[in-house]
Amino acid sequence: MRISDVLRGKPSQEVVTIPPDATVRELVALLAQHNVGALIVSTDGSKVEGIVSERDVVRRLNDDDAVLNGPVQAIMTAVVHTCTPESSVDELMQQMTEHRIRHIPVVRDEQLTGIISIGDVVKSRIGELEFERDQLDHYVHQTK
Repeated sequence: MRISDVLRGKPSQEVVTIPPDATVRELVALLAQHNVGALIVSTDGSKVEGIVSERDVVRRLNDDDAVLNGPVQAIMTAVVHTCTPESSVDELMQQMTEHRIRHIPVVRDEQLTGIISIGDVVKSRIGELEFERDQLDHYVHQTK
């Protein structure tokens, strides 16, 4: 299964972005508003400049609660692991496991086209397993 298949199965194709100069307080509001765990940091909404997650906020808040009034770029991850729509889900799972990350932007020709979360991967994998089970069940009951 390819990442493009997972993207098509998502209820929304929207990718929420935030500019690097937005405040962390604005970030927290967007995370809550869209019920997501990470946002892509992008000035223009199409080029990936970074990624910032709930974890980034929590870890920095522990050190200094003034971080809420600071810019997102101060807490974002600037070196972002990405994938393409043609990447396989297996490759993505390996990348997420190796780097201990939960969100990966999908990029084509340096343009943001989507985002995949670990939840999206699990949902697609469960769908594949259910399909295989149904096919096996059908085969077993057909041959009797």
